[in-house]
Amino acid sequence: MNQDPTKIRNIAIIAHVDHGKTTLVDGLLKQSHTFRDNQAEMTQDLIMDSGDQERERGITITAKVTAVQHDDYRINIIDTPGHADFSGEVERTVNMADGCLLIVDAQEGPMPQTKFVLGIALANELKPIVIINKIDKNGARIAEVEDELADLFLELAVHEDQLHYPVYYAVGRTGKAWATPPADIEGTGDLEVIFDAIRDQIPAPKVESDKPFQMLISALAYDSFKGKYVIGRINRGKVAKGDQVTLCKKDGTMAKAKVDSVLISHGTGKAEVPAGIAGDIVQLTGISDAQIGETVADDAQPEALPVMEVEAPTLKIYLGPNTSPFKGTEGDFSTSRQIGDRLKKELETNVGLKVEEESIGFVVSGRGELHLSVLIEELRREGYEFEVGRPQVVTREENGKTVEPIEELIIEVPAEHVGAVQQELGARRATLREQFASNKGVTKLIYDLPTRALLGLRNILVTNTKGTVIMNSLMTGYQPLGAPLQKLRNGVLISYETGITTPYSLETAEARGTVFVPAAEKVYAGQIVGLNKRNEDMEINVCKAKHLTNLLSSSCDGTVQLTPPTIFSLEECLDFIEEDELLEVTPKSLRLRKKELDPNKRKRQNKS
Repeated sequence: MNQDPTKIRNIAIIAHVDHGKTTLVDGLLKQSHTFRDNQAEMTQDLIMDSGDQERERGITITAKVTAVQHDDYRINIIDTPGHADFSGEVERTVNMADGCLLIVDAQEGPMPQTKFVLGIALANELKPIVIINKIDKNGARIAEVEDELADLFLELAVHEDQLHYPVYYAVGRTGKAWATPPADIEGTGDLEVIFDAIRDQIPAPKVESDKPFQMLISALAYDSFKGKYVIGRINRGKVAKGDQVTLCKKDGTMAKAKVDSVLISHGTGKAEVPAGIAGDIVQLTGISDAQIGETVADDAQPEALPVMEVEAPTLKIYLGPNTSPFKGTEGDFSTSRQIGDRLKKELETNVGLKVEEESIGFVVSGRGELHLSVLIEELRREGYEFEVGRPQVVTREENGKTVEPIEELIIEVPAEHVGAVQQELGARRATLREQFASNKGVTKLIYDLPTRALLGLRNILVTNTKGTVIMNSLMTGYQPLGAPLQKLRNGVLISYETGITTPYSLETAEARGTVFVPAAEKVYAGQIVGLNKRNEDMEINVCKAKHLTNLLSSSCDGTVQLTPPTIFSLEECLDFIEEDELLEVTPKSLRLRKKELDPNKRKRQNKS
C-alpha cells in the first residue's frame, strides 16, 4: 500500500443524468488493469451501478467509492448520482474529493443537474476537469457546448482560479479521450490523457500526517460478514487495526470504539490494509454506532469536525400500514412497527430523507418524486406491504410568510407538440422564461413553476407529445405560497363491490372511460378501476356476470373484445392520486383506492 499522501488523488465524477459518467468510470477501471483480463468485470457495462434499480432505471442512485492504481498513483474515484433527487448523495460525498471530472454530453450541453452538481463541487473548492463526452454523436456541437460551459463556470465559480479549467474530448462508450478534438474518432485510442490530467491537474490532498487521527464519516455500508463499514477520507493522522478511537456524535456526546479492520477500495471490491494514512479514503469496521456526518477521532484527542449540512426536502408523502380489505395477503411485513423499523434503518444512509410519525403511519420527506419512489420500490421488493398518499410539497416559514419551493423546468420537444406543452403548463401557472429552436426541429422551453405544479406533469406531457418530450427540472429557491391549483384530472371509476372482474362488466366500464384492471382480477369496494370521461367520480359494478338464458348467449359471451387495461408504473400511480385517494403497495400489486372505501360515508364527506 502507498504510504505517501502526495501520490494520492481523490476525484468526484459529476454529470447530468445519462451524460456517460458511469460508462467513463468503467473505462478508467478497465484501462488501469484493476481487473484481470479473465475477470467478469472486463466484459461488463455500468460496473459501478450495482443495485437492481440502478441497472433497471439506468441511473446512479447511491454514490460509490472505487479506486484504481495508475503507475505510482492511487486514484480514489467517487461516482455520484446525476439526478437532483439524489443530491444528498452528492453533498455528503464531494467533501472527500480534491477535484472533479465534469462530464458533459457533446449534443445536449450543460443541463439542470450539470448546474446543480457543478455548483456543489465549486462551492467545495474542487479543482475541475471538463470532459465533453459522446463527441461521436451526429448532433454533437462541441464549440457551442464549450461556450455554454464557459458561461456556466462564470455564473458558478467561487473564485477566479476556477475559471481556468482543462477541457478534454471523449467517447466513453469506446474508452477513448483526446486533449483536442480528434480528426479520426474511429482510430485507436485510450483514456491515458485523462489519467495524466488527474495526476497533473488535481492537487494531492492537503493533510496533517503528524497530527492525531481525525475523519468525517461521509458514507456507511453493510455486509453480514463484518457488519457496518464507516467510510470517509482521513483528515489528519493515520488509523490502524486495533486502534482505540472516539466517535464524536451529532448531539455532542462521545462514544469509545475499537477499529476491527481498515480497508481501502480496489476496483469494485475492498482490500484490508494494516493502516490508513491522511488523505486516503478508507473503510473502518468495529464502529457500530456511527452515523453519517459524525467524526471518528483519536482517543486521546477527540475533536469533532463540522457536521455536514444537507439541503431540506421538498416533497413529503404519507406512508403507513395497508388498511385495504386485502391487507396481509401479499406481503411479509405489514405492521406499523415493522415499517417504522425499516424506515429508521433507511435514515442511517439516506441523508436526504426525513421521517416523522403520524397516527398509525409516517410522513416521509425527500428531495423529489424519484427519491421517494425509489424508496417505495425498495421496500416493496423487500416484502413490505403498505399504503401511500398523494405527494405534498414541503413548505416553510420565512419572515412570517409561508414559502414553497420553485423549480426551473427545461423541456425539449419537437416543434409540432409545443402547443400541447404550453397549454398544459399554462394550466399549471408556469412562467415561460425562454423559448428557442435548437437543432433538428426541436424547441427548447425554459419555465419557472412551483414544485407542486410538477406533480403528474411528466405522464401528461409524455402522452400529449407521443413520448417525444425530454424534461428536466432543478429546484432554484423559494417563493410565497401561491393559490391552490385546479384539479387537472377527470373523476375516477370506483368499484361498487368486492369480487372478481368479468369481461361483460368491464365492457360496460370501457364505455364510461379508461379501465385500469383486466378481467378475472380480484377487486374490492372503493378500489379505483378506471378514469371517467367526465369530471365527477362514478361508482361502477365491474364484477357483474351476464345472465345466460340460452346456448346462443353462452357462446356469445366469450366473444367480448376488451381493450387492454392501462397499467400504471409506480411513479404514474403517485402522480395520479388525489387528496382523497391512496395507493396500496404490495410486493405483487399496485392498487389505486379511495381513502374512504364505504360509498355512503364518502358521499357524506363530499357533501360536508
